[in-house]
Amino acid sequence: MSFTDGSFFVLLVAFMVLWPCVRTRAQPRWIALTLISFVFYGWWDWRFLFLLLGTGWIDYIAARVMVAKPGLRRHMLWLSVVTNIGALAGFKYLGFGIDTLAVFFEIPSQTRSWAHDIILPVGISFYTFQSLSYTIDVYRGHIPALRNGWHFFAYLSMFPQLVAGPIVRATDLIPQLATPGHFNADNRFWGLRVAAWGYLKKVVVADNIAPIVNDAFATNPELGVGWWVVATLFAVQIYCDFSGYSDIACGLARWMGYQFPQNFRQPYASAGPREFWSRWHITLSTWFRDYVYIPLGGSRRGAGRTVVNQAFTMIVSGLWHGADWTFVAWGAFHAALLILERWLTGGKTPEYRGGVRVIAVAITFAAVLVGWVLFRADSIGQAWRIIIQMFSVRCGGMPWLSLPSLWVASAVIGLGMMHHAVASRRRGAHLSAWPVGLQSVLVVIALTACVFLRGPGSDFIYFQF
Repeated sequence: MSFTDGSFFVLLVAFMVLWPCVRTRAQPRWIALTLISFVFYGWWDWRFLFLLLGTGWIDYIAARVMVAKPGLRRHMLWLSVVTNIGALAGFKYLGFGIDTLAVFFEIPSQTRSWAHDIILPVGISFYTFQSLSYTIDVYRGHIPALRNGWHFFAYLSMFPQLVAGPIVRATDLIPQLATPGHFNADNRFWGLRVAAWGYLKKVVVADNIAPIVNDAFATNPELGVGWWVVATLFAVQIYCDFSGYSDIACGLARWMGYQFPQNFRQPYASAGPREFWSRWHITLSTWFRDYVYIPLGGSRRGAGRTVVNQAFTMIVSGLWHGADWTFVAWGAFHAALLILERWLTGGKTPEYRGGVRVIAVAITFAAVLVGWVLFRADSIGQAWRIIIQMFSVRCGGMPWLSLPSLWVASAVIGLGMMHHAVASRRRGAHLSAWPVGLQSVLVVIALTACVFLRGPGSDFIYFQF
């Protein structure tokens, strides 16, 4: 079930009617949230629920044993890690791994085709990391082990962020779910406003741009430097698609009275690779920082080890996004950018101001666009051909720029940029500071645009991860 499906709105209405009745009652609140989330997730394929329940139950038991038998803490942690990573590897990377081995060994294609027939459970990468953060934090003593299974599965499967984030830590979400939440008019209106903005970004902007980008990568036209336009369109598409989902998730959670962490903060206004990753998919970046990079030693073991740790973390992050060498290359490319920035700045966070910052932002955005080509391309070969054209002096024809969907999306993008520009210059210009009546009008306009200006329906990009 997707946020853009009619069935979701039926489920949402049912939940809105149920939630005020159960939210103040402890056990019914946990049970209702868990069961609604199971319906939401099982709507795609009810068989995937058994995977969620199986790996989740192992993590729940492992955390309980860590507390009851401290001598088994490390064994239980490894049980959790192996179970979760094993399930993720089996469903997501088995075909990729066999194909990679086939490069070095003679493995007939017909004997390995079965590995590509395995259906990838939607959202497995997200809920796997969320579950792992729970067992790791219990192991570290940051949070007590939950004694009630309903409590654990309400945390693990909470439907707004279950399949595409943001990745919410147990230390942040479980204490909130233990309360009825702040279910008041301000939070409900805040949630509606943010969710409406998320829907606008997804169905009006991202879905209108998607056919243009898909056609360009499918037909491989000789666009020369025109590929910069395509790369920019994809940058806008993936941002509006993914941040749109995060906005909807955060809006639904706030309507319920809870708060999810911010997942995006104007990433394309970054003045360096490090700043970009502090603004893009923040919950994933901080997850890799806290559970991979720092445990490896971070930057505490010398310059050489820091480079290795940073490279490993970013390559694994790239592989997390997809089982293909294009994602590995994308992660390695961003690792190279981060290492280069660290070398140029001596490991310090640079402070750019005025015109220097404008130049730094432009260079960073150009580098991010090159990375997005690696991310979106169907193969390393296609990505390489496109990047060569981007840095050529030729300019191919782009007749598809006349498509109405492009101009609809461009108008919305322009309005969004104007809002951010004004908000960054005037503190009081932030949307939440505007009169409620004006905010209500904008919500109505956004929802109306979602109905009449929506693009061809498509799943959220990050569902494949």
